[in-house]
Amino acid sequence: MKPKLTALAACLLAVTAQAGEVFKTTDSEGRTIYTDRPQTLPAERLDVRTSTTDTVEVARRYDEQKKQYAEADKARTDAVQKATDAKKTEELTAEDRAKRCVESRERYESMMNARRLFEPGSTEGERRYLSSEEIDAARANAKQTMDEFCTGQ
Repeated sequence: MKPKLTALAACLLAVTAQAGEVFKTTDSEGRTIYTDRPQTLPAERLDVRTSTTDTVEVARRYDEQKKQYAEADKARTDAVQKATDAKKTEELTAEDRAKRCVESRERYESMMNARRLFEPGSTEGERRYLSSEEIDAARANAKQTMDEFCTGQ
């Protein structure tokens, strides 16, 4: 009989230890004190509830949240990289466009100032001179190319 009472007393102590009472009091300087044994009366008894933590569930939520943070970070990094690449491409395109504008303008001006135009032949030093119609077509083509690259410059 004594072992049963001892076991029952141990269970009651374990239950009361887990569901301990919490009191709220104020000291002489007006500071709030939370304790399980109030030094002064009156003390306000607080209803504090405790529960056990499911460590598996906490680990699962933590892993899930880590994945979400990693995905958000990757998306943010990708967006920054795309913006940087777009800006760099735009700068290169503008620089390339300006260079091509200068080159096409020089080519057009040299064609307009030349009396005779030619195209290189199959061997070194060989030339085929263009007819008047071919010269007009080449100049029109050079003007069109210049206008294409120099628009908005």
